[in-house]
Amino acid sequence: MLSFAFAAIATLAIPVQPALAHNDSAPAGVSIPAVDSLRGQVVDSTGGALRGVQVTLVELARRVTTDQRGAFVFSDVPPGRYTLVARRVGYAAVSSAVRLGTGSVVTVTVVDHTVVRRVEPTFEIQMSRLATNIEPVVVTATRDATDVDRSPFPVEQLSGDRLQREQSFSLSGAIDGLAGVHNLTTGQQIGKPVIRGLSGARVLVLDDGHRLEDYSWSDEDGPSIDARLAQRVEVIRGPASILYGSDAIGGVINAVPAALPDASGGNFVRSTAELTGATNNREGGLLLGAEGAHSRIGWRATAIARFSEDMNTPDGKLENTKYSSVTGEAAAAYHSSRGTSTLRYARYGCECHLLEANEPPKPEGGGEEEGPERKASDDRVQYTGNYVLGKFRFEPKLQWQRHGLAEVSDELGPGGEPTGTESEVFNLLLNTTTADLLLHHGEGGKVHGTLGIAGEYQTSDSRGIIPLVPDARLTSGGLFGFEQIDFGKVSLTAAARGDANSLHADANAELGLTDQSRSTSAFSGDVGVIVRPARDLALTANVGRAWRSPTLFELFANGPRLGEARYEIGDPTLDPETSLNLDGSIRYGNQRVRAEIAGFHNRIDDFIYIAPTGEQQGTLDVYRYEHALATLYGGEASVDVDPTRMLTLRARYDMVRGTNEDTDEPLPLIAPPRTTLEAELHGVALGWADNAHAGLDVEINAKQTHLGPFDTGTDGYTLLGLEAGIARRLGSRPIRFDVRVRNLTDKAYKSFLSRYKSFALDPGRNVLLRLSMDF
Repeated sequence: MLSFAFAAIATLAIPVQPALAHNDSAPAGVSIPAVDSLRGQVVDSTGGALRGVQVTLVELARRVTTDQRGAFVFSDVPPGRYTLVARRVGYAAVSSAVRLGTGSVVTVTVVDHTVVRRVEPTFEIQMSRLATNIEPVVVTATRDATDVDRSPFPVEQLSGDRLQREQSFSLSGAIDGLAGVHNLTTGQQIGKPVIRGLSGARVLVLDDGHRLEDYSWSDEDGPSIDARLAQRVEVIRGPASILYGSDAIGGVINAVPAALPDASGGNFVRSTAELTGATNNREGGLLLGAEGAHSRIGWRATAIARFSEDMNTPDGKLENTKYSSVTGEAAAAYHSSRGTSTLRYARYGCECHLLEANEPPKPEGGGEEEGPERKASDDRVQYTGNYVLGKFRFEPKLQWQRHGLAEVSDELGPGGEPTGTESEVFNLLLNTTTADLLLHHGEGGKVHGTLGIAGEYQTSDSRGIIPLVPDARLTSGGLFGFEQIDFGKVSLTAAARGDANSLHADANAELGLTDQSRSTSAFSGDVGVIVRPARDLALTANVGRAWRSPTLFELFANGPRLGEARYEIGDPTLDPETSLNLDGSIRYGNQRVRAEIAGFHNRIDDFIYIAPTGEQQGTLDVYRYEHALATLYGGEASVDVDPTRMLTLRARYDMVRGTNEDTDEPLPLIAPPRTTLEAELHGVALGWADNAHAGLDVEINAKQTHLGPFDTGTDGYTLLGLEAGIARRLGSRPIRFDVRVRNLTDKAYKSFLSRYKSFALDPGRNVLLRLSMDF
């Protein structure tokens, strides 16, 4: 049986300052380099060495793996305060702050003007296990590594093995179920994240801290990220414009890949192969990956291919709901005595067939498929640096992104029959360059924080038969500061940010537009307090102002949206949304229990929404963008309990209430209250398996009784799920097999956040399989 508590004993090399070159231990003229290695060992609660543990030096984005003695080493580490995080399947991730500083006594022996021996003091860290799969560190909440319990913002995370078990192509689908997070779906392949009732352009999605700019503003397009490329996904529940600018008025989602490997412990190459499958839509997937390290270079390459047939419901198959995708990444990092430089290329490509509105399920062999098809492509080149400059850490982030979105549909003959020839309805191309320059200071001190400058230049080109939106160019910039002051059991946070942007849209006769130019400036601010009256208890409160600039669709749309079965008209006079948000939480955590209760109230001026006008354009209903004063309030409760080392019990509850204050009516598409319950057995040794797990989950969705004027109501429902998995070694090769069953009872239901709910059921029973092996 595997133990679930472990400790790390780290032996740190403390740097020698150049001043020592002139003391009694070093003759004048001898240059003594700083001691620059960080060594340690990972053991379990019995003192036994743990091999295969991934240890990450968070601030420098470096990762090594422990050897058979449980030992690890990082070389060329400049002086400073760092966060170490250790992860291994079957164990909860643990972290500890370590310091490579000055002023320590170091014995140096000099022979022929060369340092030949250094006596390194020992630094010991004792770590105990918390609830399973709880990440101890978050980087998104402050733009720096922060203990989760010391985050000024409410955060949620899904990581490691539990994230991989979700087997979701959709990033939003992977995190659906986290407290306060829902999924606005278009079939199984497209999902839009909803945080505390807000979605679309109000939720900012990041790829390893870089802004993701795409056309997922529309209802039937999701973030251009394959969830399988992330090691963990971090979520800020609530506004975060002070850190990220526009589009973070509802929350932030950051898909964080694993740090690249480090060759401090020796050069190596290893590869991974993974097969996945799903029964509901006959989905198959293949992942091939490799990573390695040589000298100062670490690298990784991953390619993922997926293909699915049409989705099935308890009432039958939904025609034209298949999809295919090819995604991947290639990255390399250079590790030096000053820090880490990382260059990464990420690719996303997807062809998603969309079920047409009011098209009922068809029986097997019930005719040819018809309907629109979305083709999305996304290419990103990212540069990220982490450099230690004395008492500061400098983090530049640059990204170039090219995003394309097109919709094609079958041409119809004179009798309305498909001709087999596809025509392009619209074709949009977005090119974006973003830059963030961050300066972190005071790490480990009483006062610490981050200063930042952000800039963005974007061009949008409309091609195809229907332009949808005009060609446009956007230039924006921002300046911010975030500071935290620690007074023992009380910490205060304060932040301020100023943003300005300029948008120019070209004249377009088809849209009825002349040249349009508009400039916007905005101020965001936030203050918070974290009180720790007891070791395991933390109380937080936060009040802040956030903003969001209208999208091109909201401003200038004037055309048909066939996938949404409506004709949309924008409003060029719309003002930016501004919000005033108040939230608070109570967090408790020890070795056996981790719990949180959180609540919020969010007031949004000039809230932008789309509403039917009662008119028609051809066969399509006309919708127009409008604005109003809106308020949202609600909360979340979560608890993870480990009654034994082999059993984890989890419970989640969330609810949101939204109101259009101008009309005194509920806001549309606000998810009803939801409760989820889970029980998981883990760390089970079966003799022929190194590790095994099994779990049961229950999801209870209430009926939404507060319907907006354009909502389609759905009944409440309860879903059951099962999962199990085993891991063992074939020789020296780790192999893992997982099975997960969703909607175990083949329940006929309609999710309130399904785009198909007015004319189709949600998916029926689905069995997901995953087989992976490292070479």
